[in-house]
Amino acid sequence: MTIEMSLNIIIQVIGGLGLFLLGMKNLSEGMQASTGERLRKLLNAVTDNRIIACGVGTSITALIQSSSITTVMVVSMVNAGLINLKQAVGVIMGTNIGTTMTAWLVALNLTDYGLPLLGIFALVYLFAKNDRLRFIAMIFVGLGMIFFGLELMKNGLKPLKELPDFIQLMAAFEPKTFWGLIKCVLVGSSLTAIIQSSSATVALTITLATTGAISFETAVALVLGENIGTTITAFLASLGTNTSARRAAYAHILFNIIGVTIMIPVFKYYLTILNTIFTDTLPIASRIAFSHSFFNISVVIILLPLIVPFTKLIEIIVPRKKTKEISHLTYIDTRLYDSPSLAIEQSHREIALMGDNIHKMMDWLRTALEEKHNNRTLENKLFHREEIFDHIQKEIVEFIGKMMGGSLSHAVTEEARKQLRMADEYESISDYIISILKLRCKLRNNQLEFTHEGFQEILTLHDAIVAYLDMITVAVKNKNVDMFSKIQSLSKRILHQVKDIRAEHLNRLEKSKATPLSSLIFMDMLNSYRRIKDHGLNIVEALAGEK
Repeated sequence: MTIEMSLNIIIQVIGGLGLFLLGMKNLSEGMQASTGERLRKLLNAVTDNRIIACGVGTSITALIQSSSITTVMVVSMVNAGLINLKQAVGVIMGTNIGTTMTAWLVALNLTDYGLPLLGIFALVYLFAKNDRLRFIAMIFVGLGMIFFGLELMKNGLKPLKELPDFIQLMAAFEPKTFWGLIKCVLVGSSLTAIIQSSSATVALTITLATTGAISFETAVALVLGENIGTTITAFLASLGTNTSARRAAYAHILFNIIGVTIMIPVFKYYLTILNTIFTDTLPIASRIAFSHSFFNISVVIILLPLIVPFTKLIEIIVPRKKTKEISHLTYIDTRLYDSPSLAIEQSHREIALMGDNIHKMMDWLRTALEEKHNNRTLENKLFHREEIFDHIQKEIVEFIGKMMGGSLSHAVTEEARKQLRMADEYESISDYIISILKLRCKLRNNQLEFTHEGFQEILTLHDAIVAYLDMITVAVKNKNVDMFSKIQSLSKRILHQVKDIRAEHLNRLEKSKATPLSSLIFMDMLNSYRRIKDHGLNIVEALAGEK
């Protein structure tokens, strides 16, 4: 092989692979932007029903054409405590089916249309004013890049089948023996782990087979290995995360390893089944795509009924740490920024969790108010939880800020702005809860007490605020803007309640039933509750798109 020929092969293969990967990215981003609402609905459909969870994983991966993004998303959601391990395993099994759609896309053999698609829709994307039209154009730009990239790789790899050295090398990787099969699996998994895209390595495998550089049998064996190599993405995403997230990543690894391990002893019979199904007239690319789908679907059918013992096995392999672990957004893998339609749903769920934590803080505060003496343990829990709120708000701001650097639809951009405001309002509520706690401590430290009537009024107001905040959290979780008018009315009633309490307190002060210092503390506490009410209303206004 001459140096000129070698350079020509390398340039075309690397250039084609680069175009293919960039095309996959554009296709994924375009699909997410144009089907964002559908993706979020699919994400919310994740339940303990294994079939539904598997269907969600299949659908999302097929839509965004990336099992890596889906698995990173699942690991991140488990890390944030949004879904449990059993649900995650169901989704991960589904991703293995959804990812086979890429092979069928490659098998369409539309390489001649790649450059025209790229050129025409690039112009549409650049000059279109309508957001939806631009994102649809991005999908076709991605397809054009994929097909043109495949054409470049095909042209670059064609000379290999005529080279004696390459033929001799490939002979060592024929899966005719056990060790030959193992070599193919190792090559497929290693190459995929390096590129971190099973879509790219499957496309490269199909291209090699189409040009005649490798046999159909070798291609099928390589695809088995590529199923293992693709798990590296989830593994990397799980580094530094909590136990549940690492379990989700290991579930992906173990699932694919078990599938390949089952297949290796019966590989000869597997090939016989495939050759029986196919005819010589069927294109080799379609045969490889079918083998990819057939293998992954078969493994899901075998292991899906065993999801409970499979989950228990993962829990044994990855034992829980002895120290308590707290879930945060900090550990989200940056690759999730490439999936804004899914990422925005995760940050929304984290904001909903802020609402749940506000309820806990309000419960602890009520107990602290009723305590006759300072309860240091309870007070420290409240102070610690307020620090967590500061941290979570910072995480959400950074997370959404980085995500907004990509291609976002108008709907996702608006949702991101709402979330930034809601996170800020929830954090402000936590600050006022601590303010009330400090006022209660100040009252005790000065050996003062409210009147019995005043203390009961504070507790009644506290309970009303809790019910009010709970209603807001429900609205946030369900994105139910229809509750806005009801919450607004409740806000006005609470405001009247605050005014009535203030008037009653001033009457007591005039009659000398309350001391001046305790009166100041009482009024400050009353004002803090009113501010909590105001920030709660701001949350609903943000949700409804008001102001």
